[in-house]
Amino acid sequence: MQHIRGISRNQMTISSLESSISTDNPIRFIDAFVEHIDLKALGFEVQILKSEGRPSFETTIFLKLYLYGYLNGLRSSRKLEKECLRNIEMQWLLEGIVP
Repeated sequence: MQHIRGISRNQMTISSLESSISTDNPIRFIDAFVEHIDLKALGFEVQILKSEGRPSFETTIFLKLYLYGYLNGLRSSRKLEKECLRNIEMQWLLEGIVP
């Protein structure tokens, strides 16, 4: 065998997002920072909407997304959306939610 072979794409593997992100990854800092700040003290309030329509995202999700984009030079909302779909760090940070 001359070349290193990868895993077949048809092979099912079991893994978790938690094990994919190293303990010293900066994205863990973003998550911990946002989870420990008091958003109500900063003026963010949860709005109660009518019963119809799609539920909104939590404020913390958008703050995590914004901070990740700022630290990685992503300012466009379209680029951030694309990053949410392709980047496993973003999937971990936003718990699989794609705004």
